Amino acid sequence: MSEQHTYRVIVRGTWDGLTDEARTRLLAEAPEHGLTSMRFTEKGSLSYEPAPLKHFSMRYVVVSDAADGEEMAGAIAEDRAETALRERGYGFGELKSTVTDLDTMKINRKPASRR
Repeated sequence: MSEQHTYRVIVRGTWDGLTDEARTRLLAEAPEHGLTSMRFTEKGSLSYEPAPLKHFSMRYVVVSDAADGEEMAGAIAEDRAETALRERGYGFGELKSTVTDLDTMKINRKPASRR
């Protein structure tokens, strides 16, 4: 069995071709998708600013084979984002992701004498 790594992925995109219905729904739901909604989850969390209604981000936790690396984790998250956005009827442009491998991330701890 191969080693699994946990990745945090931020998928960013721009709204594109939104229908009037989708735009109205996004504006109505905006308070639920502000800064306080930003969480990394397997299903993803959507966040955006209503004015201007232009950009969005989705945050995901992806667990996959370490050998597949960050590129695969980004592709998995982008696929999840595309599926979720299409299911909701939201038009969007090209997606870009930023990936952090939590298993290789270095944590700098201050010595006890400096706390």
